Amino acid sequence: MPAILNSSLFLQHPLFSTAVLSLRRHHLNISLFSRINNNTLRACSTSSLSSANQNVRTGRSGSVSSPPVENDTAQKIDVNPPKGTRDFPPEDMRLRNWLFHHFTEVSQQFGFEEVDFPVLESEALYIRKAGEEIRDQLYCFEDRGNRRVALRPELTPSLARLVIQKGKSVSLPLKWFAIGQCWRYERMTRGRRREHYQWNMDIIGVSDVTAEAELISSIITFFKRIGLTASDVGFKISSRKVLQEVLRCYSVAENMFGRVCIIIDKIGKIPMDDIRKDLQSADMSEVAIEELLQVLSLKSLTKLEEKLGASGEALSDLKQLFSLAEKYGYSEWLQFDASIVRGLAYYTGIVFEGFDREGKLRAICGGGRYDRLLSTFGGDDLPACGFGFGDAVIVELLKERGLLPELSLQVENIVCSLDQELQGAASAVATILREKGQSVDLVLENKPLKWVFKRAARINARRLILVGKAEWEKGMVNVKTLSTGEQLEIRLDELE
Repeated sequence: MPAILNSSLFLQHPLFSTAVLSLRRHHLNISLFSRINNNTLRACSTSSLSSANQNVRTGRSGSVSSPPVENDTAQKIDVNPPKGTRDFPPEDMRLRNWLFHHFTEVSQQFGFEEVDFPVLESEALYIRKAGEEIRDQLYCFEDRGNRRVALRPELTPSLARLVIQKGKSVSLPLKWFAIGQCWRYERMTRGRRREHYQWNMDIIGVSDVTAEAELISSIITFFKRIGLTASDVGFKISSRKVLQEVLRCYSVAENMFGRVCIIIDKIGKIPMDDIRKDLQSADMSEVAIEELLQVLSLKSLTKLEEKLGASGEALSDLKQLFSLAEKYGYSEWLQFDASIVRGLAYYTGIVFEGFDREGKLRAICGGGRYDRLLSTFGGDDLPACGFGFGDAVIVELLKERGLLPELSLQVENIVCSLDQELQGAASAVATILREKGQSVDLVLENKPLKWVFKRAARINARRLILVGKAEWEKGMVNVKTLSTGEQLEIRLDELE
């Protein structure tokens, strides 16, 4: 290399920064640059690095980007999914499909139709009322069109949007169900993740409590299908109207109602002293707070009637629901609990929560009436009620009770050629069986029979079909029933 005659001219050369970066990466001796002032070198290399990084970030045309870093060993990525999310390997996917199958069958058994919505929605869809906790749990961002969007934290707002969009083109009542992935950035506990699947059933256009009774019946039907009884789980029932009547008696501003509901929903989750402080911050007097807490502690409709009188809407609705439960035959599953209000701001009447009677888990499911939700999105209000049922808590409960099903892989046939030249023939056999609706695991490589039998056991195959040269020339295959060991030669045209 020619001697460096003028360091200041050299520093201005565009290849200098690339040379410095390359030398640093490969740990080469930089004594060649010893005549360059150290301070000047540091300033220049820092400036060049910044410029190079900026060019890489902006992707400018014609910019000089630094070469990739060459490591002796490849950098390993974190193989775990993002915190609060899950992978579904085959064994977990079988359980998820089993659960979703029951969700779907129960919904259809009750005459509901399936719908779905985008996972990504407008952020404004979820920001309904100030102070609602869900606003702080959104996975939200600005897309490339400068629109504020969010991953859906629940399904009901999307349902409301679709109902408004459909307008009068659909006839009421609507009975819709959905099973969808939801996202909430929240503190994780047992049965609570940041990503989960939720089963929703909703009835739009029925103002009577018969709708709530039908929804609760559907959940109980699901519980029974998977082996749970009234001694395992129950439902806590109340009405938002109870809270409204108490607040009205003490002249608490109507615009504080949603905030009070969020506070009350934390009873049992935070100390009562903190509940009282939060209620004070919601402009409630000491007298009103104590009266409210007394009402919320009630566990019977008789006590509620003594407190509020017999003429209120809340008591009337609750009495009708418990009467219907008797007719349905599930009254033993229900209990009145005035403290149940649900945290979402849009509920207006009856609310309910499914709970684990041993008290080890958080709410299994929850729902209620939301007659005024559509107007918050600019639509005309329709009477409506529904519930959400997550997939995480119920799996934990089934584990607790030893009720998780054994869901091993099951394939009807495993087909194997005994000679590499017969691989095409084995493929033809597999095609014949698949066209008849049977499942087939085709062995794709030339494997010893010992391996094939192990594979058959692992996938719980019912039959092993061997394609051998002598049999194939006669248009036949060997069929072995694995449960009995019986083995027969069967013609291809007779293979069932």
